[in-house]
Amino acid sequence: MGTVVVGYVPKPEGDAALDTAIAEAKLRDAKLVVVNSHRGGTEFDGPAARQAESEMDDVRSRLDKSGVGYDLRQMVRGFEPAEDLISIAETSSAELIVIGLRRRSPVGKLILGSNAQRILLDAPCPVLAVKAG
Repeated sequence: MGTVVVGYVPKPEGDAALDTAIAEAKLRDAKLVVVNSHRGGTEFDGPAARQAESEMDDVRSRLDKSGVGYDLRQMVRGFEPAEDLISIAETSSAELIVIGLRRRSPVGKLILGSNAQRILLDAPCPVLAVKAG
């Protein structure tokens, strides 16, 4: 059984990535690894941590309903999200990484977000980038 890794953020682009990753995992008969990465530090205090846990409970509920086998990982290690996603994809021998992209202005399209760019350039497997809505 293969593995699909998805980067999740509680935003429309994260929801689009999760929906697409669930569909890809079903299509490939693969396990899904959902990665929610936070840098940590003072911005990730008690209220922020509780909010993140509540958001992950919602994701867990969506995954349970999907029928896909999954592993949900919430990372607070001080690393950039791209580092966490690439590391997990490498250690799990992922066959696909799914990331969400937000809409950008014409000038912004010249430059992807730094995490998206790093994942696209350094991923050990194909990357599927999806836009919300």
